[in-house]
Amino acid sequence: MKSMKTILMAVITLIAASTQTTFAQGMKEKTVMVGGAAMYPSKNIIENAGNSKDHTTLVAAVKAAGLVETLEGAGPFTVFAPTNAAFNKLPKGTVETLLKPENKAKLTSILTYHVVAGKYDSKALAAMIKKGGGKAELTTVNGQKLTVKMDGSKVAVIDAMGGKAYVTTPDVYQSNGVIHVTDAVSMPK
Repeated sequence: MKSMKTILMAVITLIAASTQTTFAQGMKEKTVMVGGAAMYPSKNIIENAGNSKDHTTLVAAVKAAGLVETLEGAGPFTVFAPTNAAFNKLPKGTVETLLKPENKAKLTSILTYHVVAGKYDSKALAAMIKKGGGKAELTTVNGQKLTVKMDGSKVAVIDAMGGKAYVTTPDVYQSNGVIHVTDAVSMPK
């Protein structure tokens, strides 16, 4: 009986210690909830995005394009991350077609069009927009430009085709950059 009580106490102690560690991590880091999951600044872009229920399409696309290792790298990167709903706005069959191995180059071009080298949080973007007289151009990793500007109180991201995405959740800090969640997929030329 005594050994059962000892085992039970040991289990309770382990559970308590585990809960305290998780709680302590959450207390040390200012997290943002995205897709029902806490985004930890100590984790990289892939680790966090992989936990968001709103970014399963984006994560699948990043894997298909072979960009996981890059986005796990040191960076820093600024990622304008479209949600699943954003991908669903594309014409029917677009995502499925892009995920085919023979379309890897096009998929890679689209995904790297959402990534800017450097860490630009909303404060940095606002300063660039102000300095640019109401808009700022960002050179993406694929070499093409994205334009950011204020549209009321929201940051609008204008792509090469004239499409507009809005930042719906800004400043999701990562160990290797920052994510701005967007409501549309930006398209390069």
